[in-house]
Amino acid sequence: MATLHVRNVPDPLYKQLQELAGKKSRSLGAEVVTLLGRAVREEAATYNAEKVLQDMARRRSKMKRAPKGFDSVTLLREDRDR
Repeated sequence: MATLHVRNVPDPLYKQLQELAGKKSRSLGAEVVTLLGRAVREEAATYNAEKVLQDMARRRSKMKRAPKGFDSVTLLREDRDR
């Protein structure tokens, strides 16, 4: 397992981390690892959501450039007729 050293942690933040760890009966290190893990998962989920939204916007812009008469109703009718 890797070791991470963090410097210049503001005193108020350090105190908050100590209090959280104490309330959950964890060591300071265990609490920091737990919080870091949660933050990384949330950040990854946010990034994935933003990527999906960008893909949707890109697809939507392509649909706007589609030729006249290109709509979902026409496509569904053509598909049913096959």
